[in-house]
Amino acid sequence: MAERTHQTIESGAPDPMPYMHPVMKDNYGKWVFHSHPKPGVLYHRAENGAEIWTVKAGTQRQMDHYTIRKLADIADQFADGYVRFTTRSNIEYMVADQTKVEPLIKALSEGGFPVGGTANSVSMIAHTQGWLHCDIPGTDASGAVKALMDELYDEFTKCEMPNRVKLSTSCCEINCGGQADIAIVIQHTMPPKINHDLVANVCERPTVVARCPVAAIRPALVNGKPSLEVDEKKCICCGACFPPCPPMQINDPVHSKFAIWVGGKNSNARSKPTFHKLVAAGIPNNPPRWPEVSEIVKKILGVYKADGRPWERMNDWIDRIGWPAFFEKTGLPFTKYHIDNWRGSRTTLNASTHIRF
Repeated sequence: MAERTHQTIESGAPDPMPYMHPVMKDNYGKWVFHSHPKPGVLYHRAENGAEIWTVKAGTQRQMDHYTIRKLADIADQFADGYVRFTTRSNIEYMVADQTKVEPLIKALSEGGFPVGGTANSVSMIAHTQGWLHCDIPGTDASGAVKALMDELYDEFTKCEMPNRVKLSTSCCEINCGGQADIAIVIQHTMPPKINHDLVANVCERPTVVARCPVAAIRPALVNGKPSLEVDEKKCICCGACFPPCPPMQINDPVHSKFAIWVGGKNSNARSKPTFHKLVAAGIPNNPPRWPEVSEIVKKILGVYKADGRPWERMNDWIDRIGWPAFFEKTGLPFTKYHIDNWRGSRTTLNASTHIRF
């Protein structure tokens, strides 16, 4: 039997080196200076004096091949042919000649791709799959992102916030969008409605029972057919039962609502990572523009922009002024559901990577 000389790696991130700009590859780990010349542009200089400029532009997460070809054409015509996508759906072009920066910005802007998203600006929104790919969404994250970023265009292209603001949107409470300074998450508020005639033919009942995080689902016999039942006192309306069992419909045009959370972050800069906290709930899931969501997000951003000190992230600003002042300044109503008294973990929620002894 012949010995295998190469084994394909089918998981994990690909090796970035073959796709990296030659200047970046030659000076990997040797950068001595960097700056932020203008919104959307980053500059790096290496030990040997080599320079590179990075131009960042916003794109949609789900793109047709015409858009991808347009972005590639811009890379070939106005840049050095090297690009990369960020986790927040921005595209970055690397050029080794400063004279290419302004023509590249002009080409991107004329092509409908706003340049920005660097330093103390509002980031492009990290979001989940939405109706196009996911099997569980209660809303369309892609649509909510488009509607909201139309409203925040100037905040993306200008650097006027106290610090960077990261936004995320999630189609359900599983929250694939992750922690963010402002997170927009759909919440189901009613237990699933079960079509008992279909369960036995469609669902693998033990899998559905095991999928429930609070053990609220159990086997049942309904109208002489094997089915499932939900203990509504235990159910947290998360929707985890729906993917393995579509007859357990959790989405509801009236009772599935948006909620807004603030103060989450993943970085260790200046303060440890934090979980975001609920500040608004019961917001209508109102496509295609979701005006109620945009109004609240813009209100929070406006207050933070006016009241935050330089380099304060959203959570640092809230820690300084306190939650009572946050609700007073933003005009958001405070209810009993905002009280954080969960004790299912250590009280400190040790979420930092700093070593402790």
